[in-house]
Amino acid sequence: MGDNATDGIQNMLSSANSRVPAIVVARGYTGLGMLRCLAQAGIPAYIACLPDDLCTFSRWYRPLPGNGNWHGEIDEQTETHVNAIALDHAVLIPGADDAALWVADLPTSAFSHRFHASSSTREALAILQDKARFGDYLHAANLPHPRTFSLGSLADVSAVPFDDLDRVFVKPTDSQHFNNVLGKKGVWARNRDELTRVWSELHAMGFVVIAQEYVPGTAADHYFIDGFRDRHGNICGAMARRRLRIYPPDFGNSSYCETVALSDVSGAYETLVDLLSQLTYRGIFSAEFKRDSRNGVFRILEVNTRAWWYVEFAARCGVNVCAMAYEDALETPVTMAAPVRPVGAGCVNWINDAKSVLSPAGRRGESWLNILRQWSHACFHVLRIGDLRPGIHVIGNSLLQRVKRVVRD
Repeated sequence: MGDNATDGIQNMLSSANSRVPAIVVARGYTGLGMLRCLAQAGIPAYIACLPDDLCTFSRWYRPLPGNGNWHGEIDEQTETHVNAIALDHAVLIPGADDAALWVADLPTSAFSHRFHASSSTREALAILQDKARFGDYLHAANLPHPRTFSLGSLADVSAVPFDDLDRVFVKPTDSQHFNNVLGKKGVWARNRDELTRVWSELHAMGFVVIAQEYVPGTAADHYFIDGFRDRHGNICGAMARRRLRIYPPDFGNSSYCETVALSDVSGAYETLVDLLSQLTYRGIFSAEFKRDSRNGVFRILEVNTRAWWYVEFAARCGVNVCAMAYEDALETPVTMAAPVRPVGAGCVNWINDAKSVLSPAGRRGESWLNILRQWSHACFHVLRIGDLRPGIHVIGNSLLQRVKRVVRD
């Protein structure tokens, strides 16, 4: 897919100066993608991020007016910082879990007349974000999912039925905090002794965790359904993609993925629509499924309740969820997305994908000719001709880290 969306964006922005601006509450890859999505739709935007964040290298970066103190942190100072923003009205769009929960409380806040958002209730978001509550909810709703075990004590650890399981992995109930502290999404536990050790270490650090059944299959058995559900319960746009490679190999992020037809994941789509309807969900979503290699069932793993790493790829495929969230927040008609075309469009995080294919486990026997063909036709994550500086910054940092490792070793 080309960079056609870049053409004319500046003209759209200049004619959109009278529009209510959006405020992106996100950092890194997600925040950058959100800025580009809004620019593609001609929506003026600011961003709350750290002064040295990747987003600050974008041509569409604009710091918050009248307030240089809020960098998107959600803490006891947030309301004070937000109240100091020099805008009469704005739409807040979150790109982090804690920001999504905070935004859910806007309707009852002191500045609800100034700031608007498309959001579910805090309770619905809490169910989807808390892995223990999510597992319990899916079990009660009889929706396909991996077996999940809450681990509040050593007695809970002892009760995990390893005789019936291949293995489990330990996940936090609060993914954002866990990843911020440890830089990972989960930890393997292949037997009870290993689970006991892992739980004891994480419990001592203050983490609340669960054990989740491993669903057999490869990285390529992971599928994602990304989209938006509006205030009336309409799915205004949805696309499906398949992860083909991942980095790091166990608990990483997609390094190369391709769009697939929604009809190819009809079972997963039906499960997701049912779940969102039960929760009366409103807003951006990105749901991850794994196809069980034993029986072909799509088991739901998690649902992101905010923008995600590949949100710009969705917009380039015609599903601009940030623009939809903006329209829904202002209670205007939400633009419905056309069916995603073409199926088989790829997106590559080139630095991570290069690391993946250089390892036998990540490459999985694929030919270099096929990998190079994929790269040559794919959208490049972060690197974009119409907004080059963020990609150059990421590549430069990666090369610098590589040189430092070589010198150190």
